[in-house]
Amino acid sequence: MSKSAEALADLIRARAGAAPVALGLILGSGLGHLADAVNGVAIPYDDLAGFPHAGVSGHSAKLVVGDLEGTRVAVFAGRAHYYESGRPDAMRLPLEVLRALGAERLIATNAAGSLRPDIPPGGLMLLYDHINFSGTNPLIGEPSDARFVPLTDAHDAAMRADLKAAASAENLPLPEGVYAWFSGPTFETPAEIKAIRTLGADAVGMSTVPEVILARFLGLRVAAISTITNMGAGMADEEISHAQTKAIAPLGAAKLERVLRRYLRS
Repeated sequence: MSKSAEALADLIRARAGAAPVALGLILGSGLGHLADAVNGVAIPYDDLAGFPHAGVSGHSAKLVVGDLEGTRVAVFAGRAHYYESGRPDAMRLPLEVLRALGAERLIATNAAGSLRPDIPPGGLMLLYDHINFSGTNPLIGEPSDARFVPLTDAHDAAMRADLKAAASAENLPLPEGVYAWFSGPTFETPAEIKAIRTLGADAVGMSTVPEVILARFLGLRVAAISTITNMGAGMADEEISHAQTKAIAPLGAAKLERVLRRYLRS
């Protein structure tokens, strides 16, 4: 754990209280309002040296620590994406801080494009595995042997089972699938979508995989859920755009909020 992470954790505890955090939440597009539902303290990223700025419309830039459905959480309302800076490890410091605050679990959420007709826009997909199609890795440059992280169980089976149980209790479908990480910021071509479907992907997006790798490196258990905002390029007639992502994301986000709240209560 870096000294800067420990120092930031001390700052956060001074503002939000010393009780250990149980769970971290990284909020994707359309879920920012969930941070406002936390009974706690919001700290702008600008007050946390080394934290990223939210450089994407539809994302906020604050850390909220407090109670949500009876669980002490640290909610990252806004994430850094690889395509903003060319740094795949842009979320390393925030996740180190999360670990320093006592968390043992992380749930990452994202907006994604579906490659399966049975998971349409407005739906959810629980990640059971991922494909790093970006050509980079957030642990490049890490000097210790800890960089050789096994990812066989990157997406925690017990957490996934609990999330599926929460979705079932809410009468919401939560199919599982494989998420492929493309670097962005451009959307994929129809040929790329055809290729990644052939390789076994069920959804595509521009985030989450670096966070999963970093979290496993730090010893956090991880689960991740996508809100589906569009079909992959060439699979539907609509033009894919960030405006479309922002417009459709709240539909899936409303369902995801129900699942997350039920999970936290249980």
